[in-house]
Amino acid sequence: MVDEPASLDDLPDVPNELASEHPEVWERYSDLGRACAEAGPIDGETKRLVKLALAVGAGSEGAVHSHVRRGLEEDVDPEALQHVATLSIPTLGFPTAMAARSWIDDELE
Repeated sequence: MVDEPASLDDLPDVPNELASEHPEVWERYSDLGRACAEAGPIDGETKRLVKLALAVGAGSEGAVHSHVRRGLEEDVDPEALQHVATLSIPTLGFPTAMAARSWIDDELE
């Protein structure tokens, strides 16, 4: 799995506007994402779970939604996606983990 950027049709409004107004910026951003995904030995499903965990740690609801959607499209087990929130409890704290759980559930429902 190469972590392809979302198509413009799949982007939320604000990033879609940026991509439309500054396609060269969006292209370079997408290139960076691909290069980072290809820079190491981590397999596709693990990359998706790591990226989800990073989104959880950053407290980014939109990124959590995006990585859960993309994980489901890539046939990542929904229980594995939800496990990321559980794993975050001792490191990030219960409130953060519960927020992450609710954001993950938004996409699993």
